Amino acid sequence: MGNEKIKYEYNRIADRKRVDFIAEQLGDLLKKDAKVLDVGCGNGVISRHLGRLGFNVTGVDVSDKTIEIAQSLSKDVPNVTFMRKSAEELVASGIKYDAIICSEVLEHLTNPGALLDVLRESLAPGGKLVVTVPNGNGPREALVTKPVLSMRSKNNWMWRLVVRLKKSMGYSGTTVQSAADNLDHIQFFSKKDLEQLLASHQFKIKAFGKANFIEDVFPFSFFAKRMVFLQKMDCKIADILPYRFTGGFFTVSEKI
Repeated sequence: MGNEKIKYEYNRIADRKRVDFIAEQLGDLLKKDAKVLDVGCGNGVISRHLGRLGFNVTGVDVSDKTIEIAQSLSKDVPNVTFMRKSAEELVASGIKYDAIICSEVLEHLTNPGALLDVLRESLAPGGKLVVTVPNGNGPREALVTKPVLSMRSKNNWMWRLVVRLKKSMGYSGTTVQSAADNLDHIQFFSKKDLEQLLASHQFKIKAFGKANFIEDVFPFSFFAKRMVFLQKMDCKIADILPYRFTGGFFTVSEKI
């Protein structure tokens, strides 16, 4: 598929790279009766993207706020539906999906393994599970996320200064992908951690991809946000560096 013909809601090249990875990995499922589930769909960006490519997608999230936003933005994509639904309700429904997307979700969960068990139950034989997460030891998590969380927990003058600086530079607490009230990262996965987590819940990784490099690290992020060529260069650099230097992991797994 030619990227020049694809409509993106994401502006960041790293986000486009992630959704392109997902779409390409699901390319062989582009058939009339295939069912795709987008778990933790947030504002529905990935669901709509896949819908515009011809996939039949159901997006679920536990946040009423994000589901309302997703529904309001998706009136032009009739093959995409959204609903507020918990993991337990997914299993209870008994529906099996040909592909399940779990993108930038596991890092927010106290018990990510419990969700993987639900997704395994909900995946049809031969189906694909796509999981993407930040690299817990990568540049952004090590140099931005963890220090910021530490400062916030202390709530001292340095944290208040950071908050003022972020606001003055146009940074907010929400993302294009989700307007949920709490987007904290509480899990920090290395490549080995992610591999072991998936294996322990009876999944075998069949494909592995990388996100970006230092685009999300200030002060580089300040310039990259405004210069697309820097974002593209950063993503290409990530592809040639060892996995430990990437900002995020993209995976495709099948049930063992």
